[in-house]
Amino acid sequence: MSAAQGTLFDLTGKVAIITGSSRGIGKAIAERMAQHGAKVTISSRKAGPCEEVAAEINAAHGEGTAIAVPANISSKEDLQRLVDETRKAFGRIDIVVCNAASNPYYGPLAGIADDQFRKILDNNIISNHWLISMCAPEMVERKDGAVIIVSSIGGLRGNAVIGAYNISKAADFQLARNLAHEYGPHGIRVNCIAPGLIKTDFAKALWDNPETLRRSTEGVPLRRIGEPDEIAGAAVFLASPAGTFMTGQAVVVDGGATI
Repeated sequence: MSAAQGTLFDLTGKVAIITGSSRGIGKAIAERMAQHGAKVTISSRKAGPCEEVAAEINAAHGEGTAIAVPANISSKEDLQRLVDETRKAFGRIDIVVCNAASNPYYGPLAGIADDQFRKILDNNIISNHWLISMCAPEMVERKDGAVIIVSSIGGLRGNAVIGAYNISKAADFQLARNLAHEYGPHGIRVNCIAPGLIKTDFAKALWDNPETLRRSTEGVPLRRIGEPDEIAGAAVFLASPAGTFMTGQAVVVDGGATI
């Protein structure tokens, strides 16, 4: 029985797919959703790390709590297999967390190659659309479901070195708003989480160097960067009974950086 059973944050009986969940924010979300009673599918490109995380979660919460299904989000076939394998193992999908993203370029937009720009837009927007579209029909049928897109405060601000990434993250906010309109009448909520700077491998360029870290945090009210686990609570909230009247929104979790 989930420790949270019957509470506002209870996810007992729910099944969640979380992309990019072999490490960082995605891993933290998967661990916390499992702790609150959900069955979870761990997915990223490499099988080994996915299997390790699934094994850790099963050891903590019981065999059969997590499965590993490696998938490259740029492949529609991989995403369909991710959905099919989850349904085969758990019988349903209630929660989709689009967390995986790409940022192959760091520098001014004038210098970005076309294939780099396309990769960012494809992986950070179009693949989210694909995965959500694959999971939505059964949610529509049940009149219940939660979709969470992990965007970024980058989508709320300009930046001279991660401009294309920020453009894709701004588009994710709009994807959530549009899908909230489309799926709302069927009881499905679609929201974004917009993290600030979090201590992940993905954001390493922004915190690894002490000088960069100082510059990144000196204007932030909490004067530090966040930890992956500090994003996981927002995801549990949005997926659980606590978040059932919230849709089309962006939950900013950034230590105050954007204020």
